[in-house]
Amino acid sequence: MLNHKQTEAFFSVAQTGSFDLAAHVLNITASAVTLRVQQLEKQLGHLLLVRDRPCRTTQAGETLVHYLQHQKLLEQSLFQDLGGQNLEHDFFQLNIATNADSLASWLLPCIQDSLKQHRITLHFHVDDQSQTHHLLEAGRVNACLTTQADPMKGCIAEYLGDMRYHLLATPQYIQKWFPQGCDRESLRQAPAVIFNENDRLHTDFILENFGLYSNQYPHHAIPSYSAFYDAIYAGLGFGWVPEFQARVALGNGQLIHVLPNTTLNISLYWHHWKQQSPQLKLLTEILKDTAQQNMNAISSNHL
Repeated sequence: MLNHKQTEAFFSVAQTGSFDLAAHVLNITASAVTLRVQQLEKQLGHLLLVRDRPCRTTQAGETLVHYLQHQKLLEQSLFQDLGGQNLEHDFFQLNIATNADSLASWLLPCIQDSLKQHRITLHFHVDDQSQTHHLLEAGRVNACLTTQADPMKGCIAEYLGDMRYHLLATPQYIQKWFPQGCDRESLRQAPAVIFNENDRLHTDFILENFGLYSNQYPHHAIPSYSAFYDAIYAGLGFGWVPEFQARVALGNGQLIHVLPNTTLNISLYWHHWKQQSPQLKLLTEILKDTAQQNMNAISSNHL
């Protein structure tokens, strides 16, 4: 069994990057921190920290950090389960990682009634759908929406449904940057709009179909659901827009396809730890029952 004082010392050094700073946080001497970390390393049989400036975790150390972060989430759930039942004003907090498009469209409508009924609060961590599972892996969230189909060890993956995306721009933008059509050379010059540097939806498509890496073409990185769309609508660039968001502008011709008849259907999965609180289990069942219906309803009006 892991010793709490030893893991606490290790985690503090991993977080601060320094034995001295960890000692200050824990209100003990630096030599005591060193001794506790050494004892933990001896027990586990692995070097956990590279003694450098700043200190860095080894691969074994990073694995332990993820474990301790997940353990903290489980402890939080336990205390809320035990204490919240007797305090009428208490709410149960869950940490969820999601992509911005889901959060802005179907996700909250699916679960909002249950959040109110069962007194659950959510802390959302927003990133590209190809990256959210890393937050679960790091123990920072209880569950995530991701494009990853395979669950990591200790987790379960549930298929929820598909979101449809279109590659769009304004007619004026198309006329300026793609007058002869969209090809490899024109893409080198035309500014794109991506969500952030982790936006695999755009970068993977351009790489697979035109052989260009993201550093080979200009692009805006706009990690905001509404501002992302506004930038494309204003003619700053072209990008992948969810069908539900673009329906009106496509219908009246304010946005048009960069590549006709080209859409991407992105499958989304709900990953959660096998050990679930009752509240997380409730949300999991609701999403399994309603998410696909809501996403399909959003994407059923083909454009």
